Amino acid sequence: MITWFDALLVTLLAAMTALGARRGLAGLAWGVLGVLGILVANALGLGVVPALLVALVLSVAGALAIGRLVRNPLEEVWHLVAGAAGGLLLGAVLAGSLALGFPYELRATPKEGLVRAYPATTLSPTLYDAVGGSVIQNALRGVWTRPSLAQKFLIPDQPR
Repeated sequence: MITWFDALLVTLLAAMTALGARRGLAGLAWGVLGVLGILVANALGLGVVPALLVALVLSVAGALAIGRLVRNPLEEVWHLVAGAAGGLLLGAVLAGSLALGFPYELRATPKEGLVRAYPATTLSPTLYDAVGGSVIQNALRGVWTRPSLAQKFLIPDQPR
């Protein structure tokens, strides 16, 4: 069943895609540089303030480069499609990190030992039901268990 949380994530994804399409080729660069900035900030693992500084420096450098390299970002239809792809890429990373960004709790079971339960039962009942029943969150559940690049993007603070 689709929850209000799924609707929120799809709205975020659609908005980012539309923003990318509106910028054309600059939207493609914006999406790719945004994802690369997230990867660099997460790979450094220095905390919130250094990550914000890295993101700020990368975004300013990216904006300056885009302004100089892409003179007419909306010249042709394929520019809009490329921008939408960039926005979709960045929106997918943001929606995925929001879907997996709530706290989890560890439970001890006699059969499986220590098991991670997501989301934590300490969330408000409305939020717990929406996140726990989310189709998008359930589709991304495998990111918790398999080490991958997706973990660096979506749940960088997960202890490994």
